Amino acid sequence: MASPFQRYSRATVVAGAAAAGLLVIGAPVTAFALTGTFSSASSASGTASASGNGEGAPHWVISKQAVKQASSASAASSAAALPAYGYVAAAGGDEVLKVNVATDAIVGEYGADTGEGIAVTPSGSTLYIAQTGQYSVIATNLTTGAQSEIEVGAYPQDVAVSPSGSLVYATVTGGDSGPGGSDQVAVIDTATNTVTSDITVGNAPRQVVFSPDGSRAYVTTSTGIYVISTATSKVVRVIPDASDPQGVAVSPDGSTLYVTNPDAGTLWQINAASGRVEGVAQAGAEPYSVTTNGSAVYVADENSNSVDVISAKTGRVTGSIAVQGLPMSIAATPDGSQVWVGNGYTGSISVISTATNTVTDTISGGGQATALNAATTAIAFGPAAS
Repeated sequence: MASPFQRYSRATVVAGAAAAGLLVIGAPVTAFALTGTFSSASSASGTASASGNGEGAPHWVISKQAVKQASSASAASSAAALPAYGYVAAAGGDEVLKVNVATDAIVGEYGADTGEGIAVTPSGSTLYIAQTGQYSVIATNLTTGAQSEIEVGAYPQDVAVSPSGSLVYATVTGGDSGPGGSDQVAVIDTATNTVTSDITVGNAPRQVVFSPDGSRAYVTTSTGIYVISTATSKVVRVIPDASDPQGVAVSPDGSTLYVTNPDAGTLWQINAASGRVEGVAQAGAEPYSVTTNGSAVYVADENSNSVDVISAKTGRVTGSIAVQGLPMSIAATPDGSQVWVGNGYTGSISVISTATNTVTDTISGGGQATALNAATTAIAFGPAAS
């Protein structure tokens, strides 16, 4: 079943979220029983191949490097501090909410026309909002609240800030996922808040993330995952994916990509260095967005109203956490202790403790409704402005 929140539809987020109740009521939670082993495939260079990595593969085999990732991520998590604020894109209410992470209280809001993607600079000084209902990204000064628009092209869906804080990438999705759609990623210089270049990728670019060292950016499109060198602003690899990929996350050590395929109901594990698809896991009904804290991967399943917990070491589903209607966005706090889930139909945030994998709080309210004006399309975390 196609998602009520279509990955190529930018101007109809509110209508899609309102209709979601007809699709998620009574949707069965998939029973997960993953067995067998995942066959290896040869390393790829240049354009990666998914040969030998079919969608029916039962689970992935993790390399020694990835096993080390889990332990090093745990060490990094313990050293990291809980962020001061969470930012929630409430596209249905044309606003972004600022939430105090310590108290789960909404402490501010910023306007945006159907803002789907958001990102915060490492200093906590600026919030960038992909204003999907328009042709621009909004730069918001988090000290003064002042906003300025940066024109990037038709219907930007997502934004990401580089680890250095010097660049912002914005996916310009356009109004059509076919040949007439956009295929651009706009590069924004944060010093001037101007577009300095455009990078051509596949049709209908969706989500974008940077590697932890900032040397690469990964973009999901209608035809695959594009890998960009940030030093040259050029595509250096294409990882074909005919299953219409959407969400993407990078492991804390940068060695592994996780990509959701909502229509196929799968999660791909990709070796970031080689571009090789190392595993495919069944991930429930309409897996839309994904995040990881290093030891576990969390996948928001839109049509089962749940979050799957998948071991980064074994690729097996270790739990399913019930949340509210139409979970469409998900993000882990930098210290890895919490995962926030944006519930598109109910317009709330489910806060999950990664220590127990249980929902410990639900954030709602704000705007003029008891819900976060629905369609909670993105979540980002940042420190207090320095």
